[in-house]
Amino acid sequence: MTTSRGAVRSIWDEGRWVERVAYVLAAVLFASGVVHLGVLVVSGGSWEGPLSLRKPTTFGLSFGVTLASVAWATSYLTVRSRVRNLLLGLFIAASVVETVLVSMQAWRGVPSHFNFETGFDNAVSMTLAAGGGVIILVAVGFAAAAVVGVGAITPSMRVALRAGFGLLLVALGAGAVMIATGVVEARGGNPQLAYDTAGALKPLHFVAMHGILVLPGLAWLLRFDNGSERRRTAIVGVGAIAYAVLTAVVGVESATGVSPLAAPPLQTSFSVAALVVLLGCGGFAMGGALHRDGAAVRA
Repeated sequence: MTTSRGAVRSIWDEGRWVERVAYVLAAVLFASGVVHLGVLVVSGGSWEGPLSLRKPTTFGLSFGVTLASVAWATSYLTVRSRVRNLLLGLFIAASVVETVLVSMQAWRGVPSHFNFETGFDNAVSMTLAAGGGVIILVAVGFAAAAVVGVGAITPSMRVALRAGFGLLLVALGAGAVMIATGVVEARGGNPQLAYDTAGALKPLHFVAMHGILVLPGLAWLLRFDNGSERRRTAIVGVGAIAYAVLTAVVGVESATGVSPLAAPPLQTSFSVAALVVLLGCGGFAMGGALHRDGAAVRA
């Protein structure tokens, strides 16, 4: 009887070399985010502003989680080895470069984005923008593979992958809008307005970004449930709808300049309902995995 612990171990043991590289570097990026968070807390620095250590913190944590999630999720896709290695290699390189450059600029005490004060800063800002473009192109390629190249996987995982990559594209689209808007304002001589305007879409960018972890993770946990695949697919479908609703609500709030933490009652009720449904799906899946693990121990 396969336990969840054994299944987690098999992700590494059975992973392709490029996926293992991604997992190792994802751990390094995540660790960098933790270190920057620790420095920020100990130093008593501000969480706000373009010079805050918040940026290397969030970039390290987010890219660490996202890189590992994408590497794992794409392991289910039917893609030629050379194409997979190229796409995932580009995603790895862009993730590392983005995090390193943002961290470097934070320690230099200058903004990382929309900073065109010197030739070096301009090169960094343009490299960050180009890196974002690479990530979008790679995500489009993987999303297309999720539609046509899912191979012999369960219907529940197929639904999760398609929804997860769709949400990732939404997140990257929001990021592209943030960069484009900020560059226009900064080039126009309004750097502070660039940071303020671009930052409005951060909640949407954050929420949609991690659907590629949550939904495939839900489908993966449900593999330990003793119910039918039809039930698993239905649960993943419900979870995907709930995540889409949450993303849509946060998107409306971001577009209208409303903080998700201070939204009107109607919008808050939709967000809370979506979160409750997601947590319910996750709790059900986790319960099945724990039951399976317990049965394996007793056997």
